[in-house]
Amino acid sequence: MALNFANNNSLSAITSLPASLSGGSMNLISTQTASSSSTISFTSGIDDTYDSYVFKFYDIHPSASNPNFGFQVDVGTGTSYAQTITSTYFAAYQTEDGGTAALAYIAGQDQAQGTGLQTLADQIGNGNDESTAGTLHLFNPSNTTFVKHFIGRFQGYNGSDYSTDLNIAGYFNTTTALTRFQFKMSSGTFDGVIKLYGIS
Repeated sequence: MALNFANNNSLSAITSLPASLSGGSMNLISTQTASSSSTISFTSGIDDTYDSYVFKFYDIHPSASNPNFGFQVDVGTGTSYAQTITSTYFAAYQTEDGGTAALAYIAGQDQAQGTGLQTLADQIGNGNDESTAGTLHLFNPSNTTFVKHFIGRFQGYNGSDYSTDLNIAGYFNTTTALTRFQFKMSSGTFDGVIKLYGIS
C-alpha cells in the first residue's frame, strides 16, 4: 500500500496536499430492512474484496420488552451461526432524571470461548420512542491465517429510561473465512435498517 504525505510537518503550515489521497472510502454493499423480522442475515458480499467491513444500524426497535440485540457468524454455506467468540462488553449509562449514572463492565454480555449470540445492545426498550443505533466493524474476515477481530459501538434507549453508550470488542476464534452474518433479538422480532459497507 502506497503512503501519501503532506509536504509540511506542521498542520498549520500545510501549503499543498498530495495529488490524490486514497483509502478509507465506505462502499455500500447492501441494505436490509427489518419489519417484524426474527432475523436479518447477510449471506453475500463479505469476501476478500475488502480487508475491513462495517455494519451500520439505524433505529433497531424490538417487539419484546428489554431484549438484547446481537449477532453471530458462520463460514462457507453454514447456517448454524455458532462460531466460538471471546469478547468484552462495557457501558456508560445515565437515567433520564439524572439519578443514576455509571461506567461499568457488564460481565453477563461477554463471552469466553462461547458460541452464543454476541450482544451488541442490551435491554432495549420497546416503547414507541425507544430503539438502538450503532456500528459494528469487522477486520479481515476472509483471512485464513488469523482469528477475526471485531469492535462495536452502540447507543441505546434502555427500557428503564437509560441512555447507554455500549462498547463491544472481541474475536471469532477461527482461521476459516467468515462468510455469513446474522442479527437478531434475544426474544421477539425487530424493525430497523442495517447497511453493510466495504472499506477501501
